Amino acid sequence: MNVKHIILLLVVMVSVLAGGCKYDWILPEEVPVIDPEVPISFTQEILPIFSEKNCTACHDGSPAPDLSEANAYASINSASYINRTTPEESVIYTEPHPDGEHTVKYSAAQAALILAWIEQGAENN
Repeated sequence: MNVKHIILLLVVMVSVLAGGCKYDWILPEEVPVIDPEVPISFTQEILPIFSEKNCTACHDGSPAPDLSEANAYASINSASYINRTTPEESVIYTEPHPDGEHTVKYSAAQAALILAWIEQGAENN
């Protein structure tokens, strides 16, 4: 094999390797800063997360908690899904958390919103 063939082979190999590499950078989701002084509305901000994440496909009566629009607040408050003493240990926050093991997961922004709502007292507003 002569020098021209070797150079041509190297150029082709470098072209294939360089052209075959594609990087799809996955940027981490930005978690919004939530003002603790601004009340978070359960009906307008928290309840829509349950239907958006399709939680109500399974949690619409059985199994618990019932996350349907009419019963969600009473269901998560009556069965110890909210821990007001240690909000970050609340089941409604930890189970579908992005790092949790539940099949359906909140986004990081939704998890932050739910945690902030619990920290504000988990009001039915």
